[in-house]
Amino acid sequence: MPLHIESIPLVISGRYIHAERLIPENYQITQPRPTLVFLHEALGSIRQWRDFPSLLSQATGCPALVYDRFGFGQSDPIPKARHIGYLHDEATVYLPDILSACGIQQAILIGHSDGGSIALLFAAHLPDLTVGAITEAAHVFVEEITLAGVKRAKIIYATTDLSKKLARFHGEKTASMFQNWANIWLSPAFAQWNIEDCLPHIVSPLLVIQGENDEYGTRLQVEKIVNQVAGEVSAEIIPNCAHIPHQQASTETLILMTTFINGLLEKHKLTTMNR
Repeated sequence: MPLHIESIPLVISGRYIHAERLIPENYQITQPRPTLVFLHEALGSIRQWRDFPSLLSQATGCPALVYDRFGFGQSDPIPKARHIGYLHDEATVYLPDILSACGIQQAILIGHSDGGSIALLFAAHLPDLTVGAITEAAHVFVEEITLAGVKRAKIIYATTDLSKKLARFHGEKTASMFQNWANIWLSPAFAQWNIEDCLPHIVSPLLVIQGENDEYGTRLQVEKIVNQVAGEVSAEIIPNCAHIPHQQASTETLILMTTFINGLLEKHKLTTMNR
């Protein structure tokens, strides 16, 4: 089923955000469905999702929104170095404004890594807008394996052509983007970062996905989420998969997400009919 893709130029807090809306060919505005909102990883962008948003939109019949956060892709740079609360800012300041500007009143969040943490924070902060959420490799606290992964990434960035590869997506922002991410995660203050206090406020259905060989987090991240959220939750540990399930185990991840979203849509339809 083909998609219609349109660019959405947004100005949020006086700065440009690059976004794209994906609309399945047979989507009927008179019978609206929640919008899939994709939240990219710490070094990610719209283009780094590849075709996964299109595939999931096609499989579920839901429109989708993908966007580059400030400092990434084609969006404006961030004006200063990141601080310990940068993910809270993304979830409770910028994302609500982006959804409002796009006219989105009901969202199904799909967040990878940093984007997964943003999805959890948003679901806790604005449950009325959150039909459901899916996280891939989300973090709710800092682990030694995470810090080791960031340190390893710094070495790779300095000794290989990683900067050139990232520059294909982020252009002149590449160096500042990478350094902002690495520096905040490796700062002494960030060792105390923890968002577990948001979890009991999450009442929307949640699917938690992680690769069994994730080089940035252990299963304890999943267990902390599953044991503390207030709503329905299911978890999937994908074998032979590392930090990027939607690429490293794309077929299995697509099936898991499609099944979960279709269940949400059925519940959403029943709720709408009973109002």
